[in-house]
Amino acid sequence: MIRLFITAYLQVALVSANTWFVAQGAWAGVAVCSFGISYVWTLNVKKISASTTMQRIAYSSGAMLGGLTGMALSMFISKTKLP
Repeated sequence: MIRLFITAYLQVALVSANTWFVAQGAWAGVAVCSFGISYVWTLNVKKISASTTMQRIAYSSGAMLGGLTGMALSMFISKTKLP
């Protein structure tokens, strides 16, 4: 179940970061995040399609924390004003 959690976490963190990169017009960030989102998604599809309730909860929890991490990271980046 830890692997489901981690892959969901990564996917949603990448989506959150990608949203910020799109808003900022950061082409390289969008490219890297978009590739990562798609790649992680391919790993998740087979795992989650035939899962138990506990595995779905682990996946959803990873997605939730990934979203929160992506939000925190984008807030940090926007306050840091990277060159």
